Amino acid sequence: MLFRYNQRLIPSSISHATGRFPQQDMQVQKVENETERAGQIKRFPDPKNPAGDQRLPLRPGYGTQGRQVLLWANYFELVAPPDLLLFRYSIDVLPDDAGRNPTGKRLKRIAELLLEEPLSAYRSSIATDYKSNLVCRFELPIEEEPYHLRYRAEEEDEPSQNATTYRVRLQNTGTLRVSEFTDYLTSTHASAWFGSEGEIIQALNIVVGHHPKTASNISSVGVNKHFDISAAGVESMSLGAGLKAIRGFFISVRAATSRLLVNVQVKHTACYNEGPLDRLMSMYLEETGPNMVKLGNFLKRLRVQVTHIVKKNKSGHEILRVKTITSLATPGDGHGLTTAPIVPIFAAGAKEVKFFLGNPEEQPGGADQGPPKREGKKAKKAAKSGPERAQEGYISVYNFFQRNYNITVRDPNMPVINVGTRQNPSYLPADVCIVLPGQPSGAKLSPTQTQQMIRFAVRKPAQNAQSIVTSGARGLGIEPPTNITLNNFNIAVTPKLIVVPGRVLKGPDVKYKDDKVASTRFGSWNMQSIQFSERATLTSWTYLWLSSQGSRDAWNNDRELTFTLNVFQAKLREVGINANAFIPGLRIMLSATNVDADIDAAIQRFVTNPTRKPPMLLFVIMPYFDAAIYNRVKFACDVKVGLRNICVIGSKFAKDRNDQYFANVALKFNLKLGGRNQSLDNNKLSIIQEGMTMVVGIDVTHPSPGSASNAPSVAGIVASIDQWLGQWPADLQIQTARQEMVAGLDGMLKSRLRLWAKKNQGAYPENILIYRDGVSEGQYDIVLEQELPLLRKACKEIYPAGDTEKSLPRMSIIIVGKRHNTRFYPTKKEDADRSGNPQNGTVVDRGVTEARNWDFFLQAHTAIQGTARPAHYYTVLDEIFRGGNIQAPSQNAADALEDLTHNMCYLFGRATKAVSICPAAYYADLVCERARCYLSRLFDATPGATPAGSVMEGGGPGSGLDPDSDEVRIHENVRDTMFYI
Repeated sequence: MLFRYNQRLIPSSISHATGRFPQQDMQVQKVENETERAGQIKRFPDPKNPAGDQRLPLRPGYGTQGRQVLLWANYFELVAPPDLLLFRYSIDVLPDDAGRNPTGKRLKRIAELLLEEPLSAYRSSIATDYKSNLVCRFELPIEEEPYHLRYRAEEEDEPSQNATTYRVRLQNTGTLRVSEFTDYLTSTHASAWFGSEGEIIQALNIVVGHHPKTASNISSVGVNKHFDISAAGVESMSLGAGLKAIRGFFISVRAATSRLLVNVQVKHTACYNEGPLDRLMSMYLEETGPNMVKLGNFLKRLRVQVTHIVKKNKSGHEILRVKTITSLATPGDGHGLTTAPIVPIFAAGAKEVKFFLGNPEEQPGGADQGPPKREGKKAKKAAKSGPERAQEGYISVYNFFQRNYNITVRDPNMPVINVGTRQNPSYLPADVCIVLPGQPSGAKLSPTQTQQMIRFAVRKPAQNAQSIVTSGARGLGIEPPTNITLNNFNIAVTPKLIVVPGRVLKGPDVKYKDDKVASTRFGSWNMQSIQFSERATLTSWTYLWLSSQGSRDAWNNDRELTFTLNVFQAKLREVGINANAFIPGLRIMLSATNVDADIDAAIQRFVTNPTRKPPMLLFVIMPYFDAAIYNRVKFACDVKVGLRNICVIGSKFAKDRNDQYFANVALKFNLKLGGRNQSLDNNKLSIIQEGMTMVVGIDVTHPSPGSASNAPSVAGIVASIDQWLGQWPADLQIQTARQEMVAGLDGMLKSRLRLWAKKNQGAYPENILIYRDGVSEGQYDIVLEQELPLLRKACKEIYPAGDTEKSLPRMSIIIVGKRHNTRFYPTKKEDADRSGNPQNGTVVDRGVTEARNWDFFLQAHTAIQGTARPAHYYTVLDEIFRGGNIQAPSQNAADALEDLTHNMCYLFGRATKAVSICPAAYYADLVCERARCYLSRLFDATPGATPAGSVMEGGGPGSGLDPDSDEVRIHENVRDTMFYI
């Protein structure tokens, strides 16, 4: 049965209620309330850590403000029997005789063989992650010595004659009693502490995830994302260039007050098109151009079934022969062999690539032949799998397949692939390879592919909710009848979305000059007849007009450009910027082969002109959006010469009746010039209004797919300079790749404190409120163990002794989570916005949280499209709110933090709407993105025209140039500005 609201369908079957209207679980609310009343008693210390975990603050209470609503959450309830014991074992696969550790699909297959052979009698009571962990309902009679498993493919009846033997050691790592954990979750003692939460959650995740990881129709990506790839179940859309988007589901067991929950969320990934490899290669080349290095990187690590040799088992089923592409045929392959292959050019075709076909007693006869013998070593004998013997000598891949298998390569120019190694190559033509389905692509998507992916992924909230309770529950094996693994563990999962209480906080009034209030609706407003709160002065500015060969300019001549700039200049003055008339600028034509040098030379002219001072701001007009042009402008202006700059695209800037676009650009002008765009009533910013609290945002950006092998991580910090929260200057620092914790945080914080003192008559803030972005749940303790001491150190070194004796400054650290998988759906039409999402300002701190943890979900924004993702805020340190004076209408510290965080979302200076995360975290994310522009040679290391450093060496382009800290050191002229906006 379905009921309709706001023309969106939400299935009523996902309600726990027996009647028509959904109801929350009142037992959960009872435990939450009793735990809240139990008082704020410190946690019991960890027996393994006598110092305890006392820095993590207990929840000071639940929020009380806002209009109450009921919401569905994308969680199912998990029920385990009281007597359930989980016996945990580690799986350790020892290196083979060659010293190699199996990974990926081979490691999974070894785990399967472990269950099929020595543990076959207990298989129905075992769950595994097919990697390193195994969970059983009872204690297994494991052997002390490693199990010896001869490797065989899935359809093979017996291992092959030369099959590798793996030694697998099982070790008991403990027994878990689930009832103890559920007792803890239902306990109302605020001081209760449970030390094995992580272990039990991990074990239950292994049990719940065993079915989708075992099912042949499911492709699992990472730990807990699963995609149905069967013809009947797959949901997909072409992305072009050989890739397609597929839809699947994320699943994870979570702990909440009074119960265990299973979080299920819709997920999407880009996969290779399955089918003939030559077709995939042709599609890629047709859409991306004939760059063979890019093709080689695109195909690297792709798994293919080879079809020229067919073997069947006793049942008549074909035994798949699967190979992994390591590269395209490359000159220098087999270097060191006595008879190395002949590869005249990179990505040579089947007629050009030749290999030595030696004595059939010493050489395999298959196309993916083993290498000839090396000098000074006796060649190993190999299986004679070819249909006939051939004379000794070099033979082309083309002739070999034609003579031995009667296969004529359709396109001899199509690159030959290498499924061996660089040292021991093994070549195949694409004609005999079939791409296996469900293989995710780690390549960076092109802008067009990204647009297609967004188009596929963006759906109405009700559609996602419907998918979760239908195809999600079915594919993950939790829809009745549940899968055999859950049945054997006697675990039940109810495939209905839970109902949780939420509250809709009232948005603040947004004010501009002379306290004029902007009319807000759905969390957004416009600036009609309004001027900025604090107007900047623009004494001198000019433009750099960039043109590109083959691209049409937005204006035919300078006169037309001048007309547009005059209109824009009038808009700047209208919104309050004291802008002098612009100075005629410079127009240059960019050469296709020397963009960086052209831009550098042009910008240098503005700061070295002997007849006039450098402009206060440079307005850069781009011919179209091009990452290379944009990145170079930002690097040259921000880092090299210290020139405030703003970029626009000519075609957008030149449009008629462009008032809204001009106003949006004016927002950036005012911020970069030091102005303040909007403000709130003082009473909406609680402790910040007193002018003694600095708000800080911290984030770290990491190398992504396609980055060079030596690309670093970059840490960014932003901080407010006064009580108005209008200006947030920033600092950047390079650090070790993929290290989330900020190593040099003490120096970065000191730079922000000095700037605060400079703006506040030499006084330092009494409170430092930190919003830390990008930290996963498993790293919360690391923030306190590694980053907090650096923050303390910075303050101790810079604050006067009198302040430190008074325990100043007080700090609070809030972790901001964006990449979680919690979503909410309104249960009533009147509680939904125009898109079917919860209304902006919705906060949830009950139902899906733990009573002892101080966290909440806040959806401050109105989603433009798709399902809104709330931000998750988790307090790991609090020295500010709990001991402060709570101002009405807030009733406790939870109210104060939730309301302050929500109100700050209306102060993001680059928009006239409430944003999804508080500005401190948002700006920290932006400054990290700007660092990626400066280091684009490492972060956007697009393969060049040669295979050096990519296909041949395995590292991305730019790998020979180590990152330099000077590349992210902002020029002193703009260091104290919002250069990153």
